[in-house]
Amino acid sequence: MFKPIKSCLAAALATSLLAAAVVTAQAETETAAEPVVVTVDRAKVFRISRPAATVIIGNPSIADATVEDDITLVLTGRSFGVTNLIVLDHDGEPIVDETVVVRGHEANTVRIYRREERVTLACAPVCEPTLTIGDSADRFEYAQQQITARNNLSEGAK
Repeated sequence: MFKPIKSCLAAALATSLLAAAVVTAQAETETAAEPVVVTVDRAKVFRISRPAATVIIGNPSIADATVEDDITLVLTGRSFGVTNLIVLDHDGEPIVDETVVVRGHEANTVRIYRREERVTLACAPVCEPTLTIGDSADRFEYAQQQITARNNLSEGAK
């Protein structure tokens, strides 16, 4: 009398495990593609398999794409965040549909925190202030003013 119930439970368990395995396999397939990672204020060469006609960046304030030739793009990180890159061929068919992650530069930098204020130094090998998104507004503006003044001096010397 209990054998049919055990058989039904075993069949139900097997079906549940099979369904879970299928869902897991689908999830792994959908997330298998690694995002394209770009660093803020740096460029990265990105090659595609066939000639591009249209290049779309989901949020141009996070990343920018420059077309070098039919199969070479240059991605530049503008700000921290996640966006996407879509490249279409001449027939409007997608060549690329990728997630782009723009991260901060960590190598050769030091961040100093004083309560809610932060300043970033670029250290290679001597540490100097650098403009970094997220730094305190007064420090950022001061560094920006100095950089602008220096650039204006060099432009006036031409």
